[in-house]
Amino acid sequence: MTNIFRSIDTLKGVARKRVELYHKLGIFTPFDLLYNFPRSYVDYSKPVPVNNALLNENNVVEGTIIQKFPEQRIRQGLSVYKIIATDGTDNFTIVFYNNVYASDALKVGVKYYFYGKITGNIIRREISSPQYIQSDSEILFKSVYHLTAGLTNSMLRTNISESLKMFEAESFEFMPEKILKENHICGLKYAIKNIHFPESREAMEMARRRLAFDELLNLQLGMKMMREHNCKSSTDYKMNSQISIDGFYGSIPFKLTDSQMAAIDDIIKDLCGNIPMNRLLQGDVGSGKTVVAAASCYFAAKNSCQTALMAPTEILANQHYRTLSSFLLPFGIKVCLLTGSMTSKQKNNIKSEIAEGEYSVIIGTHAIIQKDMKFKNLGLVITDEQHRFGVAQRNALAQKGNSPHRLVMSATPIPRTLAMMIYGDLDISIINELPAGRIPVETYAVTGGFRNRAYEFIKKYLSEGRQAYIVCPVIEQSESDLKSAVEYKGNITAGVFCDYNVGLLHGRMAAAEKENIMNDFKDGRIDLLVCTTVIEVGVDVPNAVIMMIENSDRFGLSQLHQLRGRVGRGKAKSYCILITENHSQETKQRLKVISSMTDGFKISEEDLRMRGPGDFFGHRQHGLPYMKIADIAGDIELVKLTQLVAEQITAVDSRLTSSENQGLRREVMRLFSNAEEE
Repeated sequence: MTNIFRSIDTLKGVARKRVELYHKLGIFTPFDLLYNFPRSYVDYSKPVPVNNALLNENNVVEGTIIQKFPEQRIRQGLSVYKIIATDGTDNFTIVFYNNVYASDALKVGVKYYFYGKITGNIIRREISSPQYIQSDSEILFKSVYHLTAGLTNSMLRTNISESLKMFEAESFEFMPEKILKENHICGLKYAIKNIHFPESREAMEMARRRLAFDELLNLQLGMKMMREHNCKSSTDYKMNSQISIDGFYGSIPFKLTDSQMAAIDDIIKDLCGNIPMNRLLQGDVGSGKTVVAAASCYFAAKNSCQTALMAPTEILANQHYRTLSSFLLPFGIKVCLLTGSMTSKQKNNIKSEIAEGEYSVIIGTHAIIQKDMKFKNLGLVITDEQHRFGVAQRNALAQKGNSPHRLVMSATPIPRTLAMMIYGDLDISIINELPAGRIPVETYAVTGGFRNRAYEFIKKYLSEGRQAYIVCPVIEQSESDLKSAVEYKGNITAGVFCDYNVGLLHGRMAAAEKENIMNDFKDGRIDLLVCTTVIEVGVDVPNAVIMMIENSDRFGLSQLHQLRGRVGRGKAKSYCILITENHSQETKQRLKVISSMTDGFKISEEDLRMRGPGDFFGHRQHGLPYMKIADIAGDIELVKLTQLVAEQITAVDSRLTSSENQGLRREVMRLFSNAEEE
């Protein structure tokens, strides 16, 4: 084994303490360190005059050291080092805390470029603990990394430089030369070197393009190989196409939309095939995916097959249990619920009955994939809000049967191009209509000056017995200058909403605590719920008619649409109020889109067009290989290119078994095995 794959402590200066810090970042080997890409870069070539620097923001300024002061001991354990510099016109102060080495390295009379947050006023400017380089440095474009307390960018760069020497001494190129030449892609060694130590901005862009190309191509190839594998397998649960579903249609008290009917037709056709169904049911919020799932359960039950539906939370599982029971029990189709909070006796009894075939439809959380869980005739597996489960969890459920049919459901509208990329191993059915009678949520984008009026608007509905949400983007004040959900709840409980029962829900709560809060809200014991985006995937609370989203400019349009979908679940008129302090034209345009559109798929297209790079989904799609540098939304042209290249490769070598594709196959396997482990 080459040294690059050995423990990180093989690098000079990496002792036990630094090893632990690297482990916190998921870095265990020098190779991992090389693939720990910079989060950003500092361009020292364009300093600004210190008096023109934006206050309380990061800037690059130029300064010649003119005076250094002795160490000041503020208190035990805190030393301050102050230095005066000038940019030729104005003086400014440089401050280091407990860092004598950084202070000593700056020499009087020498010119440097400094990068950091400028504070002060018109008269006095100060920069604390800046990064810096000498003005005559050959490379003025520096990488900046995600850090943890005790690690610095300088440490990482030193260790990366040593790792790079190991890398350059080996032959690691896995991409066929023909692909590199035809698509104007640089070599891997050049890419790794210039992503960390770019010779120029252009070199960095070339490096990033190569590394993003690798990730996207490997993802495409992996999806194609999974699809091929699925198509070659056979199922023991080929169902009878002669069995009618008309009885189910006649029993429901509403008319299905055309896209719901089309989705059901797709699913039944798959269920009657020799190959196991592997289908994504993608629908906008409130589009009626559950009734499609119910029709699928009905058809499977009429074919003497069991269906298992896995939901990410107990409260969502309970909701599915109530809804599916109302659809299926009139036909004598027995439905049961299995969750982790049940007593051991309850679980054992239900498991025994499931194994004996007493129930046709089994709904639960991860409890239904436990080792002791047995089914009699599991023919259909449904996973709801599939992005909340990892690949391993979904596979564990499917393995409870002999190649059962699989249906995954998602309420995240995604442009078709991206959907084909992300769910390349699945066939796709889309529900793009809302059921008749559904009243669109009225949406308003306003500035913080309207907050008090919004509060009064909410109070009006609360006094009438209705409920509301207020969504905050962060939990801790330290994360940014945004309002913390915890602090926010405390303020409004003591103030404007003191006469109402205000609840709090955020992602750092224990699962049981979250379940209790949502149950209290659903049952009306909480009037107003202050929460983070944890409610993006949640239960229906028909009585909740208002959602106010603070700092709405911090969210993508698709995520705002997902959040907004938590209201408007009943028959009452519902509202969404978007609060922003950002007055930029871009923000106004984005919020205008969400205020005027209700179609999630159109919104997702606009989001992609306007937002470009960034976390398009608001959160990572769990179970997919993690993209370290590629941005599926921002790199859309690269997505299209890798789709074409993947088609060309698999057309002649579908399993990547040829000698020239061995490296590609290894990388694909590594990418997907990492996804399984997460």
